[in-house]
Amino acid sequence: MLKSFTLICTYVLCCSAVFAQQINIIPQPLSVITKKDKFTITSATKLVVKDKKDYATASFLNKYLEEYYGIKLKQVTTDAANSITISSGDQVDGLASSGYKLQSGNSGIQIFGNSAVGSFYGMQTLIQLLPIEKSKALIIPAVDVEDQPRFAYRGAMLDVCRHFFPVSFIKKYIDYLALHKINYFHWHLTEDQGWRIEIKKYPNLTKVGSRRNGTIIGRYPGKGSDNTVDEGFYTQEQVKDIVAYATQRFITVIPEIEMPGHSGAAIAAYPLLSCFPENKTVIPANMISNKSKLELESGRVKLVQETWGVHTDVYAPTEYTFKFLEDVLDEVIALFPSKYIHIGGDECPKDAWKKSEFCQQMIKEKGLKDEHGLQSYFIQRIEKYINKKGRTLIGWDEILEGGLAPNALVMSWRGEEGGIAAAKENHTVIMTPGSFVYLDKAQTKNMDSVTIGGFLPFEKVYSYEPVPKELNAQQAVYVLGAQGNLWTEYVANPSKAEYQLFPRLSALSEVLWSSKENKNWPAFQDKMKAQYARYKIWGANYFEEKK
Repeated sequence: MLKSFTLICTYVLCCSAVFAQQINIIPQPLSVITKKDKFTITSATKLVVKDKKDYATASFLNKYLEEYYGIKLKQVTTDAANSITISSGDQVDGLASSGYKLQSGNSGIQIFGNSAVGSFYGMQTLIQLLPIEKSKALIIPAVDVEDQPRFAYRGAMLDVCRHFFPVSFIKKYIDYLALHKINYFHWHLTEDQGWRIEIKKYPNLTKVGSRRNGTIIGRYPGKGSDNTVDEGFYTQEQVKDIVAYATQRFITVIPEIEMPGHSGAAIAAYPLLSCFPENKTVIPANMISNKSKLELESGRVKLVQETWGVHTDVYAPTEYTFKFLEDVLDEVIALFPSKYIHIGGDECPKDAWKKSEFCQQMIKEKGLKDEHGLQSYFIQRIEKYINKKGRTLIGWDEILEGGLAPNALVMSWRGEEGGIAAAKENHTVIMTPGSFVYLDKAQTKNMDSVTIGGFLPFEKVYSYEPVPKELNAQQAVYVLGAQGNLWTEYVANPSKAEYQLFPRLSALSEVLWSSKENKNWPAFQDKMKAQYARYKIWGANYFEEKK
C-alpha cells in the first residue's frame, strides 16, 4: 500500500514538474501562480469573442494556431464550454490600461484585458504557454497570470536603406515584435544609400534615390565594389498596408526621414538640396562601381552613396530645402497616424556649412553662435512644422547640440549622456545606447560573419537598465522606455536580419516589459531553452552559443 502511495505521489510530482517546465513566459509577467489542472486545445475548442475590438487579437491567435499547429478554432460570440474567451474592459483592478489577467484550468482559458491592447498581450502570453512540440492536442498548464508593462515605449528599429527588405519580411518583423510585446516599430526609411518611400510630389526620390549601382565588399572602408544594383522602395499603398498590419497588432509605426545629414540619396535625386549642387559625389576611386564611374565621367554630378560611414554632402538650409522637406513630411504624416515623427538629426558633418557662403551669412543674420547653432535652427524649424501638424518630433541625441528643440523627444544612442541631459531638462527620452541595444553588433567574439564590429552578447542586452542611476525619481519619469536598433550595412537579407535579432530581441523584451524585481538571468536562461524551440517552430534563423 505504501509502495502504491509513493508511486502515486511520484506521478503527481512528475506531472507537476512537466507543467512547471511548460511555463516559460518571455517577457516575465508580473505574477504567475501555477495550479494542478490543465486545459487541452483541440480543433473542437471554441474561441469566444463578444466585442469587435478583440477581433484582431482573436485573428492573430487563430492564424498562429493554424500556421504552426494546424488547428483552427471556430470563433463564436456566446459563452461556450471547452473554450478560450477573450474579453476587454476595465476588469482587472490595480493594473494599467494595457494590463491583463489570464486564467487557465480544466474548464477553459479566459483572458481579461483592461483594454483591447491588454487582451492582445494576454493572448501573446497564451502563445508562450503552448507546447513547443507540434501537436493536434495542445496541453496548456493551469495558471493565473496578472501582468502589465513596465515601460510605455518598447521599441525596435529596422534600417531598410542600407539594404532593402520586401513587404513580406517587414510584416514578419512586425509579427516578431508582437510576439515579444514590443509596441513601437521605428522604420528607418531614408539614408545616403537609399530613399525607400514613395513621395508623389517628388518622383525622383524613388526613380533615382532608391537605387544605387553597387555596394562595398566587406567591412568599411571595403575591398572594392560588388557592382550589384541594390534597389527598392515602398509605394504609398504598401506603406498603408504595413501600417494597418501593425495597427492590428497594436504596434505604432514611427517613420524616420533623415535630416540634415544622411541625405545623400535625396540629394542625388534633387541636387539643389545640396550646399554645392555642382560638386560631384565623393566615392573613393577603388570602391566605386563601374557604372557610377562611367556616369560621373559622362557628366552626372550626384550619385546615391555606395559606401557606408558619414558623408559631407548634407542638406543646405535654404528655403528650397525647407519647402521640399515640408512637402515630404506632408505626405509622410498623411500615411502614418503615429504621434511621433523621427527626423534623425544625427551625424551631420558641418564641413559643407562651414564652406558655404550662404550658410555663413545665415549664421550671422540669425545671430547664431556657429554651425551647431545652425543645426539647432534647422531642427527647431522642422519641429515647429511637425508640431503644427499635431505631431511630436523625435531625433537622435545630436539634436541637443546648439540647443534642444522645445517639444522634441530625444533618442539617446551615443551612450546615455544625451538622454540624461534631456531628462534633467524635463524632456521625454528613449534610451537606445549602442553598447547595449545595437543589434547589428556581433554575438560572438570570434565573428562568424561580417558585422559592424563590436561584441554584444544577449546576456549584456538582458543586463541593461533603461533608467540611469544619475536620474532622481522626478527625472526618471521622463524615460519613456528603450529601443533595440538593427542597422543593415552588413545585413543584406531577411535570414541575416533574423540571425542578428535572435535571441537578443527576447532578452530586450524582458528588459522593456518586466519589472526589475522579476528579472532573473539564470531563470531567463532556463526559459530560453523553450524559446529556441519556438524560433524553430517559426522557421526563424537565430544565433545560439555553442556549449
